Amino acid sequence: MRIVVLGLGNILLSDEGVGVRVVEALAAGWQAPAGIELVDGGTCAMEMLEQLEDLDTLIVVDCVRGNRPPATPVVLKGADVPVFFRTKLSPHQVGLSDVLASLEFTGRAPKETVIIGIEPASMALGMELSPAVAARLPELLALTVSELRDRGLTMAERA
Repeated sequence: MRIVVLGLGNILLSDEGVGVRVVEALAAGWQAPAGIELVDGGTCAMEMLEQLEDLDTLIVVDCVRGNRPPATPVVLKGADVPVFFRTKLSPHQVGLSDVLASLEFTGRAPKETVIIGIEPASMALGMELSPAVAARLPELLALTVSELRDRGLTMAERA
């Protein structure tokens, strides 16, 4: 089994960097079993093509604009994922959409894609998450770990 947890975001724009912050927290606080790769995707796109090919599951963590109250977490999977790509909800969506379309074209697309996101409270210049989104970071971590557990993988918390 091959799974990538991909954190997207620009850490210079407060809540826009939440995906990267989740992957950093996972790397610092959890021991990933073999087969799980934690990737800080930042604002990259086509450069990630190789890392994302032939995956069993791609879990994307990012800020997601969806007209919800600020700091509202969201999990999209199954039939909801294509809808995510039809409506621009994240600044990185176009790049990621292009990568996934390229992988689909070559027959190397992930078998399953899950989007874990949170409605941003602030996109202002700054390297810290807004207090509202920072307070929900543990919940985003738990949602990500839960997705891995749903696939039979155990993330061990570091002491």
